[in-house]
Amino acid sequence: MSAKLLQFITSKQIFRWVSVKTYISSNLCATDFQNSTENDQNQSDNTEVQSKVVLLKNELCPDKLIRVLDSTANLNAAVKIFKWASLQKRFRHTAGTYSWIIMKLGMAGNIREMDFFCNEMIKEKCSYSEEALVPVIDSFVRHHKLAEALKVVEVMKLGNYTPSVITYNVMLGSLVKEGSDFLSVLFLYKEMVKDGIVPNVDTLNYLLEALFRANRIASAIDQFRRMSMKGCSPNSRTFEIMITSLCARNQVDESILLLNEMLEQRSIGDKKFYDVTIPLFCRVNRPDQGIRLLRMMRSSGFLPESFVYGLLIRCLCENLELDEAIKLFEDMIESDLTPEADVYVDIMKGFCKVGQFSETRHFLDENSISEIDPQNALLVGYCNAGNFFEAYSYLQTMVERNIADSFSWSILIRMLCENGGVGKAFEVLSRMIISSYVPECAIYSALVVGQCKVKKYEEALKLFYGVCAKYWLLDHASYAELVEGLCQMKKIQEATEVLQYMSSSGCPLRASSLNVLIETFCLTGKVDEAIRVRSLAYSSGIACSPLAYATIMHWLCNTNRAKYISVVFSQMLVEGCTLDVETYHVLINGMCMWNRTNDCALLFGQMVAYGLAPNSKALNKLLLFMAYHSQLHTITHALEKLASKDDVLSPEIYNMLINGLLNEGQKHDACRSWSSISSQSAYMELPFCFSEMQELPTMRVCCREGLGHLNIVFQAKCLETGPMLLMHYMDHPNVIL
Repeated sequence: MSAKLLQFITSKQIFRWVSVKTYISSNLCATDFQNSTENDQNQSDNTEVQSKVVLLKNELCPDKLIRVLDSTANLNAAVKIFKWASLQKRFRHTAGTYSWIIMKLGMAGNIREMDFFCNEMIKEKCSYSEEALVPVIDSFVRHHKLAEALKVVEVMKLGNYTPSVITYNVMLGSLVKEGSDFLSVLFLYKEMVKDGIVPNVDTLNYLLEALFRANRIASAIDQFRRMSMKGCSPNSRTFEIMITSLCARNQVDESILLLNEMLEQRSIGDKKFYDVTIPLFCRVNRPDQGIRLLRMMRSSGFLPESFVYGLLIRCLCENLELDEAIKLFEDMIESDLTPEADVYVDIMKGFCKVGQFSETRHFLDENSISEIDPQNALLVGYCNAGNFFEAYSYLQTMVERNIADSFSWSILIRMLCENGGVGKAFEVLSRMIISSYVPECAIYSALVVGQCKVKKYEEALKLFYGVCAKYWLLDHASYAELVEGLCQMKKIQEATEVLQYMSSSGCPLRASSLNVLIETFCLTGKVDEAIRVRSLAYSSGIACSPLAYATIMHWLCNTNRAKYISVVFSQMLVEGCTLDVETYHVLINGMCMWNRTNDCALLFGQMVAYGLAPNSKALNKLLLFMAYHSQLHTITHALEKLASKDDVLSPEIYNMLINGLLNEGQKHDACRSWSSISSQSAYMELPFCFSEMQELPTMRVCCREGLGHLNIVFQAKCLETGPMLLMHYMDHPNVIL
C-alpha cells in the first residue's frame, strides 16, 4: 500500500541533480578525507556503545534500556546498543523498546532500517504492539513524515493488526492539509474501506475537502448526499466545507439551500464556521445571508468579532441598505466592540451615495468621530456630488477642529481640477499654504490634471519639472493626461521626456496613452522614434497593446520599409503580445508589399485558425496579390473555413477565387469552391464571369472532376453576358435554369 501511495506523493518532489563533472572531481579529492572521517566516526560510536553496554550488563531491562537509549545522542550508536540487547539470552524486547527505535529511525528518515525493526516487532508478537505503534504514527504525521507513517501502517496490517479509523483519519487529514493530490487521498480512503473500517464523519469531511480541492464538485455533492447511507450525519464542519466551497465557486444558490438544510437539521455551527462563512457571503454580495448567519451565531452563544461586523456593514452600505447597516453598528457598540475607522468610512460612503449629507454630519457628530479618514470620506462625497462650496466649508471646519491633513486639501483641489476649475484650485492651494499645510506630490498631480483639462499644457509641463526637481512622481492619471496632452500639441519630445522620467522610476504608462505617443511619432514621420519609445516602454515593464505594434508596422509600410515588419513582428511574439485582426491586416499587407507569398499564406491560415475574419477590403487585396503570383491554391483551405461565416465571402470574392484557381490549373479546388457556394444557398445570386471561360468544355470539366453530379442554380438576371450565352448553356446537363 505505502509503495503505491508513495509514487503519488514523491512524484511531486523536486530532485536536485548535481553536475557529473563536479561530482567526479569532488569525489576524487575527498576520498581519503571521507575514509578517515568514517573511521573516526566508527571509533567514536564504538566507544560510546561500550560505555553504555557496561551500564546495562548488570541490569538489562526494557525500562533501563529505553533510559540509556534516550541518553545516547548518536543514532548509529543507539541502533548498535539495541541490537546488542537483542542478542542477550535473558532479554526480550517489548513493544515499548521497538516503538522507541522505530520512532528514532523514522524521524531520521531511515525507512529501510525502520522497516526491518517493524517486521521484527511483528515476528516477536509483542504484547500491546498496536497500542505502542499508534502514537508513533501520530508523531510521524505531526512531523510531516507521512511515508514513514504509511510504512508502519503497512507492517501493522501484515501482523493482522487493523489500524483504527482514528489512525486513518490522522493520515487523511495530513494529506489534505499538505495539499496532496486527490489520487493520494482517494487511494488511502480505498485502503481503509478494504480493511473493513467504516468511515466516520471526519473521514468523509476529509474526502469532501479533497474533492472540492480537485474541483470535482458534482462528486462532492454526491458524497454529501450519500453520507446517511454510510451511517453518518453531517456536522458543522461538513456544512462549513460544503457551503464555503460552493460559495467560493459562485454557486451561491446551492450554498443557501445547504444552509437551509443545516437549519432544518438544527445543526449548530462552531465559531469558526461563522467566522468563515459570513465573510464569504459578503464577498458574493449576499448580506441577507450574512445577517442571517450573524443572528444564528448570536443565538448559539458566540460573540461576533469586530471584523465580522465590519464586513457586514460594508456589504450593506455598498448595497445602500443603510438602515440595516446602522442597526448593526449600534449592535456592535452595545456589544462593547470598538469599530475600526474603516467602518465609519463605509457608512460615510453609503450616506453620500444617496445624498444624505446632513444625516452623515449628524452621524459624525453624534458618535464624536475624530479620525481623519471618515471626515475625508464625507469631503469626497461632497465633491462627487458637485457641492464644492459645501466641501470647502466643511474643509474649513476640519481645519478649525484640527482633524484635517494635506490629503484633505488634495481631495478638494483634485476634484476642482478634474472638473475644469483649475483657477479655484489655485485659490484653495493659496488658502492651504496660509493655513500652514505643505503641498505634497498629490497636489502637484492634481494641478497637472487641471492645467491639461483647460489645455494649458505648457503650464502643466512646468509643474512636471517642479515634480522632477523634488524627485517626486506623478500619479498614473496625471501622467497619462500630460503625455496625451503634449502629443495633441505635437510636443512629442517633451512627452518622451515625461515617459523617460516616469518609467525610470518603474511607473508604467497606460496602454492607450502609449498608443497616442507612438501614433504621434508616426504621423510626424518619426517611425524610428516610435520604435525606440516602444522599446523603452517594454524595458520599463510597460505592456504594449497590439494597436501600438500595428501602428508602427502600418507606417513602415507607408514609408516603403515593409521588409522591417518581420523584425517588429518577432519582437511582438517574443514579448507575448496577442495578435488581433488589425495586426494581421497590417502584417499581411506588409508581406504583400514585400512579395512574400508563403508568409501571406501562413499568416492568413493562422488568422483564420484563431477564429479571426478579415474585412472585405483586406481579403480582396490578398486574393489579388495571391492570384497575381498564381498562389491562390495555397489559401483555399483557409478560405473554406471562412465560408461558414456569414457575410465574409461575397459572390464577388468567389468569382475572383474560382477564376484564379482555374487560371492556375487547380480545377479540383475551383469545383470545391463552387460547391461551397451552392451549399450555402440554392438560389444565390452569382455574378460569375462566364464570358471569361472561353468554351463550354472547360466548364464541363470543372463540374465533373471530383464532384460527381453537381446541380448549379442560376437566376437569369445574374447572367450578364447576354441571351446568346444563356442559349449556349441550355443543353448543359448539370445546369438548371
